[in-house]
Amino acid sequence: MEFNLPVSVGILGAIIVAGVGGLAASGVMSTETVLMMVAPSMIVFAAIVFAIGVMHGQYRATTQ
Repeated sequence: MEFNLPVSVGILGAIIVAGVGGLAASGVMSTETVLMMVAPSMIVFAAIVFAIGVMHGQYRATTQ
């Protein structure tokens, strides 16, 4: 399996959807709280970690 940008973003999106869906379905928090506070923070955190991971991968690929 080749991890190009669409595949990587799709996997990341599936993880976020599963986490938000599970939290919303569990009844621990109200759905409004999950969708308005948890989901955006998960998306921002995932984008930051994804960017750092890509930069680290580029660094590892260019150095020996």
